[in-house]
Amino acid sequence: MAERVTIQDIADALGLSRNTVSKAINNTGPIAEATKTAVLKKAAEMGYKQFSYLTLPPNMDGKTDDAAFDNVSQDLPPSCMRTRSGPSEIAFITTGQMDNSHFGTTMVDRISHELSLFGYSLTIYRLLPAEIAALRVPPVIHPSRTAGIICAELLDSDYCRMVANLPYPCLFVDFPVYLEEDPPKADVLLMDNESCIFSFIRTMRDKGVRSFAFIGDVYHCQSFFERYRSFRCAVETYGLPYDPSLSITRDCNKLRINSYPEYLKSLVDRLSALPVLPEVYICANDFVAIDLMRALLEMNIRIPNDIMVLGFDDSPESRILSPALSTVHIHSQTMGYTAVKMLLNRIQQPDLYSQTVHTETSLLLRASTER
Repeated sequence: MAERVTIQDIADALGLSRNTVSKAINNTGPIAEATKTAVLKKAAEMGYKQFSYLTLPPNMDGKTDDAAFDNVSQDLPPSCMRTRSGPSEIAFITTGQMDNSHFGTTMVDRISHELSLFGYSLTIYRLLPAEIAALRVPPVIHPSRTAGIICAELLDSDYCRMVANLPYPCLFVDFPVYLEEDPPKADVLLMDNESCIFSFIRTMRDKGVRSFAFIGDVYHCQSFFERYRSFRCAVETYGLPYDPSLSITRDCNKLRINSYPEYLKSLVDRLSALPVLPEVYICANDFVAIDLMRALLEMNIRIPNDIMVLGFDDSPESRILSPALSTVHIHSQTMGYTAVKMLLNRIQQPDLYSQTVHTETSLLLRASTER
């Protein structure tokens, strides 16, 4: 079997720095378009994992920004191309604010590009709390225009069930946690929330770390629930002790939204009340980790000397913290490509069984877990 192509291999082939290649592939920083095109072209030629589905045209010269993606969806059947008379819009429904701190920004850009290759356009609509409470269908959804729906960070269980029952092909990026009832039959796209947590706990165990705890509202969404479930499973699998009183797994998000200073004080109080802190806190995402680090700073607890912290998402903030936050990187371009593939397959074959797909993630160890 051929060796796996790495970012460093691509950098060496082009005479560029590893950091430049990483920025081009993950769309995580400013970079000249010509350089980005060259990197993506080389990544496709070398069979890099994130672009292994590319089929490059024989005379691609990298003159246009989109050239590297001209044939990006060749593995989708020609029938996925929109018919001339059919609806042309994909409604992207979200409750979140897509900004540069959110991995979804790059994912949405990729979704929009991929859809355009098949004759579809993307219309983004941000739901208001009143619309969710009233189970109101967004005005962007209309039979004459809407070919399908993508929902992201839509985590109200009743609203998701309503959307899933609409007469449109639908894909959910993340999903509510359904425990007391069966979830609606729907296609769901998630990142791999398990492998990196297992890998991290195994790595820390091999370094002699014994005490782990989790922080974050585990019922906020399916991703958080899976991360917590993976944490508990890994601790048990590796025979490590677990004290549930050290974890904070409920009532985190509501207080944070209503009053951040009050939330931070509550977090300090809850941590201060513990008889002992764990050696490592695994956090539901980077923003939970940042809140935790602020609380620990107020308590004069040093990171990583006194306690280590792991986040999830690889937000831009995670890299500029002091100390830099260890985290799990989400390959948002891959998620965007996969989202389009799943939705177009559903449009063409509406009677397929529903499916849940997880895309690869990568563990990034930084200063917050180094001693």
